[in-house]
Amino acid sequence: MKKSNYDKYPSTRVEGAVWRGWEAISRTLEQNRGPVLAVDCYAGVLEDEAIRGIGKGFSTILRTRDLMKSEADIRVMTDRFMTDDVLFGYVSPLHLEEFFDAAALEKARSRIGPDTLIVGPGAAMVAGEEACLVYADMARWEIQQRMRAHRVCGLGIDNRPDPVSVQYKRGYFIDWRLLDAYKDRLFHRVQWWLDTNVPDDPKLISGETFLRGMAATARRPFRVVPFFDPAPWGGQWMKEVCDLDRSVSNFGWCFDCVPEENSLLLEVEGVKVEFPSQDLVLLHSRELLGVPVEGRFGKDFPIRFDFLDTMGGGNLSLQVHPTTQFIREQFGMPYTQDESYYLMDAEEDATVFLGVRSGVDKEAMLSDLRAAQRGEMSFDAEKYVNRLPAKKHDHFLIPGGTIHCSGANAMVLEISATPNLFTFKLWDWNRLGLDGKPRPINVERGSKVIQWERDTEYVKARLVNHFEETGSGDGWKEIRTGLHPAEFIETRRTAFTGVAPFHTGDSVQVLNLVEGKAALVESPGKRFPPFEVHYAETFIIPACVGDFTLCPLHEGDRCMVIRAYVRFNP
Repeated sequence: MKKSNYDKYPSTRVEGAVWRGWEAISRTLEQNRGPVLAVDCYAGVLEDEAIRGIGKGFSTILRTRDLMKSEADIRVMTDRFMTDDVLFGYVSPLHLEEFFDAAALEKARSRIGPDTLIVGPGAAMVAGEEACLVYADMARWEIQQRMRAHRVCGLGIDNRPDPVSVQYKRGYFIDWRLLDAYKDRLFHRVQWWLDTNVPDDPKLISGETFLRGMAATARRPFRVVPFFDPAPWGGQWMKEVCDLDRSVSNFGWCFDCVPEENSLLLEVEGVKVEFPSQDLVLLHSRELLGVPVEGRFGKDFPIRFDFLDTMGGGNLSLQVHPTTQFIREQFGMPYTQDESYYLMDAEEDATVFLGVRSGVDKEAMLSDLRAAQRGEMSFDAEKYVNRLPAKKHDHFLIPGGTIHCSGANAMVLEISATPNLFTFKLWDWNRLGLDGKPRPINVERGSKVIQWERDTEYVKARLVNHFEETGSGDGWKEIRTGLHPAEFIETRRTAFTGVAPFHTGDSVQVLNLVEGKAALVESPGKRFPPFEVHYAETFIIPACVGDFTLCPLHEGDRCMVIRAYVRFNP
């Protein structure tokens, strides 16, 4: 097993000042705030902590939560987007303004005077243009940790007793979407940015420093902060390669490029200040994504990289993702989770389940899946699904509607379109989740999207190691590894012992160093400083970069990257 000096806390250095701790932050805001201070925030911020930290000296403190409609009214307003399903809702078009009670809002505004503090989502809207505006931001992965601990409420409701899956569903389909849209209108009004991701260790930077750091990041290679999580099937590979806590039983997931959920670090005066990487997408979508990609996806980052570690673990759940038509009709999403498995590493017995076996009896398979869901039998996966040998650097393509899962003893780099919730589990190997409860199985939805024509012959001809050479030069060679014609992501693998040339071609590029100790990303035109990447690290090249090169950091090393970008022509 190969080790690396994997960087778990990558950051962009930016000039400016930083204040750390509530005492220093309170003193700084006191000197600069004026008569009214509005602390707007993302859902999940611990508002009580902020009020304790900076609330002294204010004669009036208003909480936006007290100005919203009743919880009963908000639940009625949002019920149709929550649906009755334990996992899946429908994308909401609601706006933050719709959560507020007009009479309560008018009454609160009449109370605003000298020494007024307003705290909570929508504080800027309540306070008006003249207030000094602080924004307390929050990474979604930290929100999810707080959901698991039942510490945070949804927007306008106290849903802490709800199952974590239901809390997450409300965030995903309602709260996070409307708060991102609202925040997108505030970026250039915010005078101070507050990082409260670590309780009782807040950090404050100015709006100018924040904007300067985001602008710098959008014009050079960068990495988001990876997040590691255990899983019922999790393995041991990442513990060594990514230098993780050996006392944890396993790590199944690493989200290393999921900008809507990962965070981004700005290093100011040696202090790392954390913000959602989605802020970068909202602020600099055109430079980051490229004009054609932004035109197609708006302010959504369309490519996702993550790790699935089953080395010394178990099989993933047997699953299927929806087709584009199904996800539009049922959930209001514009595109589906087409994906692929790239094998970073594999033991000799590693396998991937992919597509139905030729000649399979559809009704018999669905009948057995339903019986297994009821607990009446164990599902015989190999009777119905192709089980294929998998080795290092194999690439398996998984367009929506293809039944699949990674087997044990594989280290998968999953390359996919961004929707990250829409997995219909069909069979989970008689296994319980980490909470000791069965994980939700969704045979009925899965049955509506399985593409039965993707059988053994189809899989072998079109979905496994579909390689073709696309170019070579002195010290480098590139092959096309996919993806399927139904998918909008293109992937290329480049091996290099010397300088390998690349161009972004009007699309954001996402890469992972899948072989070699370390590599150097450079700009032929000196548009950004040299950027060092290490084995297994995912990194992003904004579309505006244009030309860039890769070469091994160490002489004599052989490196290889897998690269994904948005395909414009099949």
